[in-house]
Amino acid sequence: MSAKLVLGISGNLTRPSKTKVFVDHMARRVAEGIGAASATFDIQDLGLSFGQARRIGDLEPAARAVVEQLSSAAVLVAGSPTFKGSYTGLFKHFFDLLDPSSLRGKPVILAATGGGERHSLIVEHQLRPLFGFFEALTVPTAIYASDKDFADGVLASDAIRARANQAVVEACRLAGGSENVSLAA
Repeated sequence: MSAKLVLGISGNLTRPSKTKVFVDHMARRVAEGIGAASATFDIQDLGLSFGQARRIGDLEPAARAVVEQLSSAAVLVAGSPTFKGSYTGLFKHFFDLLDPSSLRGKPVILAATGGGERHSLIVEHQLRPLFGFFEALTVPTAIYASDKDFADGVLASDAIRARANQAVVEACRLAGGSENVSLAA
């Protein structure tokens, strides 16, 4: 039997990435709460075959391995930077490659980052419907963090940290783990 995994997926196209750091931090905390390992990937980790892939079989082995990990993950933490009011196109392309039943019943934390507050509804108007299509169990608390919530690429806002912690607790509850987790570390 394989070990439980919490998988983080960041829709960011550049590095360093606040979105990837934020997603990874939550994925690690959920993993601690449910006694699992964690791994976080971004679009660049999917390699050169990803952009032109029309099906999973078109992906290079490393990218196919990410999809396999996603399918078997106990919890998914999905986050994207905001571009023109929505998630990135390649983030959507990744999910377009998946079988519609591949996320059914999977606990998912939704997160997004952006330059300012005007895009804060991306999680409710863009991400939640996407994962609703897949019949995933999105946790009630979704998190949007703007540039002002970060300092030196690390989450600095106590209010956003509290929302993220609430989402982690909700995901742990859905995955049958401990609710005594914290984003303080």
